[in-house]
Amino acid sequence: MALEAFKGGAFDFRQEASSKNWATAYNVPAVRDGRLRKEQIANEVPTGMQGLVFNTRRAIFRDPRVREALAVAFDFEWSNAHLFYGAYTRTDSYFSNSELASRGLPGPTELAVLEPFRGRIPEEVFTREYQPPSTAAGGIRPNIVRALELLKQAGWVVRDLKLVNVETGQPMTFEILLDDPNFERITLPFVKNLERLGVTARVRTVDAAQYEYRVKQFDFDMTVALFSQSLSPGNEQVDFFASVSADTPGSRNLAGIRDPVVDKLIDLVIAAPDRAALVARTRALDRVLLWGHYVVPQFHLTAFRVAYWDRFGRPAVAPKYDLGFDTWWIDPSKPGARR
Repeated sequence: MALEAFKGGAFDFRQEASSKNWATAYNVPAVRDGRLRKEQIANEVPTGMQGLVFNTRRAIFRDPRVREALAVAFDFEWSNAHLFYGAYTRTDSYFSNSELASRGLPGPTELAVLEPFRGRIPEEVFTREYQPPSTAAGGIRPNIVRALELLKQAGWVVRDLKLVNVETGQPMTFEILLDDPNFERITLPFVKNLERLGVTARVRTVDAAQYEYRVKQFDFDMTVALFSQSLSPGNEQVDFFASVSADTPGSRNLAGIRDPVVDKLIDLVIAAPDRAALVARTRALDRVLLWGHYVVPQFHLTAFRVAYWDRFGRPAVAPKYDLGFDTWWIDPSKPGARR
């Protein structure tokens, strides 16, 4: 096993991907006495949006109040504490961990972009900073109460412990499609919390080929997806979020977003004349997408997790967007250089 070989001195440097390993696998004498260093190096690498995506082509997910209500059943704080050893940060932007992420209330430049769409986008875009549902203050119960209020407004009520549509009497049931069994431990607690709303959700994990085919055909109710972003967003936003891609098999518009405002904001991002305009327009797009409640945001990592034998020197200023390991050097004065 590579990790054990590393701890035994077979090689000098390791970048750790597993939060469990990071929390539990490095409790060895070499770490305790400083010969083996374990460090998180902060970065500003854009992490995009990873989340549970609602397929709004399905009738049960067309109302944004329903999507907002169901999102409260994802208890990030519980998952982070019990599954990830507190390693992750909650995602609250489609452009997370970058200057492109919206924050606070819109400033003057963003307002100039958004004002023409007032009345066609949620008023919260102008009045509230988006924050995903949290259980940090009082656990999940207050969120469940709020969710039931939203569902009632949208025409769903609990009868005989099942959430049913007032008009049709049909219960709310849907499938969460996965291709990685590792995501089951994250998704199953979400399913359990959905039961408290009277919702019946099933997790189905399929092989990679079947998953790819079904996702390309938009043949799913909900799935986990990552919308990766760069520091210079542009034409790829059409594939992610534009109306023209909503019915194009194989596109990345998994949520089925068909919103003329989103389309116009994407055009503005693509046509941004300079960096300041790009940032303002991207943040405006971010706000409208977030308040559309198209995904249940999950989590991201804002640092490189590295472990290394203490034999390296490195520049005092680290790169913002890269680990920069090729700028490190062997320092003969370090204790690990003599091992």
